[in-house]
Amino acid sequence: MSEPLPLDGVRVVEFCHTIMGPSCGLVLADLGAEVIKVEAAPAGDHTRKLYGFASGFFTTFNRNKRSVAIDMKSPEGKAVVERLVASADVLLENYGPGTMDRLGFGWDAVRKINPRLVYCSLKGFLSGPYEHRPALDEVVQYMSGLAYMTGLPGRPLRAGTSIVDIMGGVFGVVAILAALRERDRTGKGEFVKSALFESAAFLVAQHMAAETITGMAPPPMSMRHAAWGVYDMFEAKDGTPLFVGVTSNNHWTSFCKALGRPELLEDPELQTNEARVAARARLTPIVAELIAQHDAAELFEIFERERIPFSPVAVPGDLFDDPQLAAHGGLLETETPSGGATQIPALPIELGEHELGLRGQPPKLGADTAEVLREIGYAREEIEKLRAAGVIVAAPSKAAAV
Repeated sequence: MSEPLPLDGVRVVEFCHTIMGPSCGLVLADLGAEVIKVEAAPAGDHTRKLYGFASGFFTTFNRNKRSVAIDMKSPEGKAVVERLVASADVLLENYGPGTMDRLGFGWDAVRKINPRLVYCSLKGFLSGPYEHRPALDEVVQYMSGLAYMTGLPGRPLRAGTSIVDIMGGVFGVVAILAALRERDRTGKGEFVKSALFESAAFLVAQHMAAETITGMAPPPMSMRHAAWGVYDMFEAKDGTPLFVGVTSNNHWTSFCKALGRPELLEDPELQTNEARVAARARLTPIVAELIAQHDAAELFEIFERERIPFSPVAVPGDLFDDPQLAAHGGLLETETPSGGATQIPALPIELGEHELGLRGQPPKLGADTAEVLREIGYAREEIEKLRAAGVIVAAPSKAAAV
């Protein structure tokens, strides 16, 4: 038998939707926590049915979880939730500001039910003048300057993924783990919070620092002042685009020798990175000409051998066949709500000998309601009565286990 995962024995009750909250629950679940996803009966998490850009949300962020579906607005449903919360170590919620209080499950109410509970609220903003505002990933990218730094001058652009939602969720995990460690010492639970805006601000901190140090506001990354002499996209002989970054003198030496231009190492204007940055107008065409003499496959072999940073210009679909991800089980065969399957990246960490893989598919709505209710003391007859009254949705069978 394999060793228990690090968070084995930790029960998490998740009241979350979309990305920020579910991504927090996903990390905890992958690390071994029992994550019980509480969905509103009868419809469930609305991300199960989203389309287009958002169609992959539920599949991506809900593996290794159990689903219970409860009408939390009914007295009987509230009683179920109270008993479930009493059994938990952690509560996650990312509903709109004030929603959990209106439902009767805010921090002040829940701490009386379970004094050892770690209560994690994932919001748009931490405490302050904005804390009651709703927020979205894209909203805080504009508020923080991240969209400005990503786009072109005069044309701010959100990043190409829900980076702030996911980062806010991961910061929530950090806060939860710290609070659980503190509970080991004190025996008491704690309220913790993570937020989108402050996560986005954390991402642009390096630009804030640079402005102070240089005295100049940084331009968008698309127009940035180069920090390295060779740090651009180029085109190979066969037309394949690639990125090359020569960020040290060792890289420069290897680059010149490998591509047959060792005399460039004697050029007085190219001796240091600072000199190469100053000479970029002259240097970039030279590098482009060298790269254009070789097909992409040959360049990739050269750069890998010489340990020069490089990359093909990929699209997300290229990752399905990426040998690096395939080599260590980095892609997990995951069911989609429509009944198909896709490959989803695993948690991007290694943790000793543990396998942080797929233990359960994203659950069908209410797949675990009956089982979880039995675990917290409900008799079979009580469960059937709640089902008949529409207080719960209890699927006839669980989602397929892995």
